[in-house]
Amino acid sequence: MMYQYDHGMNGWGFGLMTIGMLLFLGLVVVGGLALLRRLDRLPEQHPASAPAAPAPEQLLAERYARGEIDTDEYRHRLETLRQGRGPASGGTAPT
Repeated sequence: MMYQYDHGMNGWGFGLMTIGMLLFLGLVVVGGLALLRRLDRLPEQHPASAPAAPAPEQLLAERYARGEIDTDEYRHRLETLRQGRGPASGGTAPT
């Protein structure tokens, strides 16, 4: 009966298993906290970090560059924007 504890677990086995389980659970907790911190820093959740809308004059220049409006219409609308007679200031839009 030399190998009495051949298939059983002795005190060292229980101790190492306990330490291993504590290390594993600690790793899971640290990983979960890191994931939560990462998700908290996403730009979609912080509207202040969202890019600002382009200026109306910039949008008008882009439409002119794409050929959606001609030179006369561009100049007329740009003049209207600079005088503050647009719909955003309470006036009526030119027809």
